Amino acid sequence: MPPAAILDVDGTLVDTNYQHVIAWSRALRSHGVICPLWRIHRHIGMGGDNLVRAVAGDEVETKLGDDVRAAEKENYAELIDEVEPMDGARDLLEFLKRRGHKIVLASSAKQEELDHYLDMLEARGIADAWTSSADVETTKPAPDLVEAAMKKVNADGAVMVGDSTFDCEAAGRAGVPTIGVLTGGFSESELREAGAVAVFESLVGLKSNLDETPLKVSN
Repeated sequence: MPPAAILDVDGTLVDTNYQHVIAWSRALRSHGVICPLWRIHRHIGMGGDNLVRAVAGDEVETKLGDDVRAAEKENYAELIDEVEPMDGARDLLEFLKRRGHKIVLASSAKQEELDHYLDMLEARGIADAWTSSADVETTKPAPDLVEAAMKKVNADGAVMVGDSTFDCEAAGRAGVPTIGVLTGGFSESELREAGAVAVFESLVGLKSNLDETPLKVSN
């Protein structure tokens, strides 16, 4: 059997990273915490359970973490209609399916956000499974999300596709190789340093060169 394809969603299949930056900035600001946008962007891809502490420190997490996360959810809900699929996202899913890969969409998004993306990508009839924040206690860069994705399809072998260093780190800790894409704003060198075994500018480029990656299908 070909390896399972575990695909990150935010920043990989759907173009959400900058909307999330704005949502987190507004959430923090509404609680009196000002963080530079570039700092927040550098942590997009990390789960919300880790992000507040990473960008604003232990004291803010302890005092305000849950409130900030709740505000981010509300703020992002106002922006989600601006989100579009990444170029080639649907084509890649269909191509992987035709090649015999089990497909898991590995998201730590809230369920309502994930439902929006599944509808946008028309992915319910293609993906074999998907995850949400409800499936794990700790999100990326912990390996829990990748491990949960593998369990969803009983996969012995898998390959991760993601846009952030946190995808690479999470997959590496789960013993899974990662293919990086530049759609989230991280550089090729950063993705490779975090463990990516191959990096492509876009999903279109990945699809065209799939047999040069760990997602190669043996004849």
